[in-house]
Amino acid sequence: MLQVNFLRDNKERVLEGLKKRQFKNLELVDEAIAADEERKRIQFELDSQLSEINKISKEIGLLMKEGKKEEAESAKSKTAQYKESSSELKSQLEVKENDLLNILYQLPNIPNELVKSGASADDNEIIFQSHPVEGLGEGAIPHWELAKKYNLIDFELGVKIAGAGFPVYLGKGARLQRALVQYFLDKNVEKGYTEVNPPHVVNEASGFGTGQLPDKEGQMYYINEDRLYLIPTAEVPVTNLYRDVLLEEKDLPIKNTAFSQCYRREAGSYGAHVRGLNRLHQFEKVEIVRIEKPENSYAVLEEMVEHIKEILTDLELPFRVLRLCGGDTGFASAMTYDFEVWSAAQEMWLEVSSVSNFETFQANRLKCRYKGDGKSQLVHTLNGSAMALPRIMAALLENNQTAEGIKLPKKVAEYARFDMIN
Repeated sequence: MLQVNFLRDNKERVLEGLKKRQFKNLELVDEAIAADEERKRIQFELDSQLSEINKISKEIGLLMKEGKKEEAESAKSKTAQYKESSSELKSQLEVKENDLLNILYQLPNIPNELVKSGASADDNEIIFQSHPVEGLGEGAIPHWELAKKYNLIDFELGVKIAGAGFPVYLGKGARLQRALVQYFLDKNVEKGYTEVNPPHVVNEASGFGTGQLPDKEGQMYYINEDRLYLIPTAEVPVTNLYRDVLLEEKDLPIKNTAFSQCYRREAGSYGAHVRGLNRLHQFEKVEIVRIEKPENSYAVLEEMVEHIKEILTDLELPFRVLRLCGGDTGFASAMTYDFEVWSAAQEMWLEVSSVSNFETFQANRLKCRYKGDGKSQLVHTLNGSAMALPRIMAALLENNQTAEGIKLPKKVAEYARFDMIN
């Protein structure tokens, strides 16, 4: 969430950033500033009346000691009027604070100056590609056919149990999933991340804390009776570990990694691009989360990018890195890099990771600060997928198919304890 003081002091920069995102409701900036001015006016009037009540209360005590009961009763009457008025002002203040909060919740983060203006994925910048790519040629089949051929994944059985988008992994398919999760966690721990195992459901406050609510409420599964949400990513519970926390400077940086199931409704997703593992309602992912001092966060973002590059290099998958344009950058992010792997049989790029710097946007919602040099200030939060399983699995199956079967890359075979699927 953006701070209203930032909107007021940097209005032109804010409007320019929102235009980069193709954000249409620019009037919300002025509405937020106006709501804050009204909030401050009510607060000033309330503080003045409370001060007057305190002053008169002291006078009543003195008058009573002096035996001036009539004057004391008159002062009490005046105090009662102030109390009634202040009660009304408190109600007005609460309404105005909620109005301001609701406006601020609708404003996305301001993109970093390096982020280019753009409307969609077509405007994203390719900043790195591992090597040229090409299809496998005649006879290559997509992963959903390979999964069926080698009895790795049963999509139809998943439909029977839960519906489309909930595949069942079998035999070597299940073992390969488990091996990839273990490899990703080990790789992250080697880089200094502390593994955590968080809940897979979160309350409303947690959803607001990281920016999923209210922006993506329609994409999250909700448990009515308990008022809990199934997590769309481990980022949500892991980052919320630090909600309402005042950290010490010595505590930073904080580096966490977590494996979880992820649940996304993916409402409105149809067509060939969602076949097989391309888009699911439930999938496995390993996440990395960083809590950093503001001056370090962009260097850390580049460090995280290099870490994901190492993982994809180990997997021997062709990949590229994109810096997202304003219109394709997530609601809470100031800058995001996407990683895509080449799907050789489908002859298309598949997104497998996003690495983002949220600057203070999440921290302001979370009320997560650190104390240094005698003052407290908001931290910067960052996160990334390291990695999401479904499309990694799809690319591994498709890119490594041979006449004899699927030959796994060396690092994957080391963790899976088999090197061939046939």
